[in-house]
Amino acid sequence: MKKFTLSLKMFFFLLLSLVFMAFATKISLDEDTAFIQKMLAEHYDDTQESSLLKKYELNVTNTGFCRYKRFFSSGKVEYFSFNLKKFKDIDYLGNDKQGRLYLHTKGDDVIVQTYNDRKNGDIDSMASYMVIPLKNIEPQDLINISERLVKTNAQLLVQK
Repeated sequence: MKKFTLSLKMFFFLLLSLVFMAFATKISLDEDTAFIQKMLAEHYDDTQESSLLKKYELNVTNTGFCRYKRFFSSGKVEYFSFNLKKFKDIDYLGNDKQGRLYLHTKGDDVIVQTYNDRKNGDIDSMASYMVIPLKNIEPQDLINISERLVKTNAQLLVQK
């Protein structure tokens, strides 16, 4: 009977540990996505397209999606979205004052939708990267964003 009780205690301890680890991963995922969202919003450069762009929305969700929506003065809307499970790598072209961040995916995993385009109409397509204009960003900030994206990708792949 003592052996059964010991086995039962070990089972409950293991189960409790798994529950705590699951919540720890969720908290870490929330922190990482919030950090990425904050950094991209802080350094977003709306002056690169200021004459054409009316407003934008840039979101990194704790469910694992990166969404970028641009609203133009002409009424045209461009929407880009990909699941962070599909994240592959980042590139940054520019300097610490101004540049473009390229978020690459493993394949054609970025959803690209265009609405109200007077020339081409509504278009749905796929791409292998998303481009976000940034300003006043230090190399260490780019490294931190890259590390958090890689970490988020790994956490999402484990969750499936």
